[in-house]
Amino acid sequence: MKFLDEAKIWVKAGDGGDGVIAFRREKFIEFGGPDGGNGGKGGNVIAEAVAGLNTLIDYRYAQHFKARKGGNGAGSDRTGAGSEDVVLKLPVGTQIFAEDRETMIADLDQLGKRVVLAQGGDGGFGNANYKTSTNRAPRRADKGWPGEERWLWLRLKLIADAGLVGLPNAGKSTFLAAVSAARPKIADYPFTTLHPQLGVVRLNATEEFVLADLPGLIEGAAEGAGLGTRFLGHVERCKVLLHLVDGSAADPARAYRTIRRELAEYGHGLEDRPELVALNKADAMTPQARASRVKALSRAAGKPVMLISGASGEGLPELLRALADMIAAAR
Repeated sequence: MKFLDEAKIWVKAGDGGDGVIAFRREKFIEFGGPDGGNGGKGGNVIAEAVAGLNTLIDYRYAQHFKARKGGNGAGSDRTGAGSEDVVLKLPVGTQIFAEDRETMIADLDQLGKRVVLAQGGDGGFGNANYKTSTNRAPRRADKGWPGEERWLWLRLKLIADAGLVGLPNAGKSTFLAAVSAARPKIADYPFTTLHPQLGVVRLNATEEFVLADLPGLIEGAAEGAGLGTRFLGHVERCKVLLHLVDGSAADPARAYRTIRRELAEYGHGLEDRPELVALNKADAMTPQARASRVKALSRAAGKPVMLISGASGEGLPELLRALADMIAAAR
């Protein structure tokens, strides 16, 4: 399924049904009178966060959503039928903005959360509603109220327990494929991953967490270089960051500082997230290079660094255990 994290839609709630003018006329009833019923309520347009979705691709080709008009009233004081609501099924983590793309209307950050995007119009009154002691035969009925309509922007921020960050070619896709059932594209050139990938990591029968592989950042991403900050919004939802550094690179400390600088420039508190640092591609380093690069990276990060290899599996069980403990503490 193609990944899409932004879409523009138009929603229109149903108009209210019209009230009617009617009078009671029966053969053996001496006095008749007005009995026109009210119109029914128009349907609402509702957004609901549901499980099993992680893309907005359904809203790429179907962009207009309109609820039905309420039923008109009828004689014998019959009220028109109310119309059913139109429910938009959205992934958990979807934010809904007004047409200006800045005013947030709702944040569907919990499973089952619902919000009314457009309110259906109320039905108009029939003439029975206007009967008074002085006006025994009113000939007035109202049209239904129009339903709300608006343009909206949907913006998805994936909800994952841990976010995988690092420069291109740091081995993030290989790592995700090694620890989960996800099958991201893997190749020996940068920017292999062009959109976020999710994988569920299962440590045992009772412990699991969701890991998001985010497209590689480069120097200047906060100013729009490379893929820019397009996917950094997904990191905002992650409780913990797993920072992978390419161990085969000449200067892993510089690579680490580059990513940290881009996270800080993006803001939104990303630089303050709990972080686990791992030096990847241990299988491609000599024993001397391992020791020197781990030491240099630990000095740059100011914390212990784990040595792993996504290709050979070296150090992965220990890393996943430490990551799971960090996520549990963050929760």
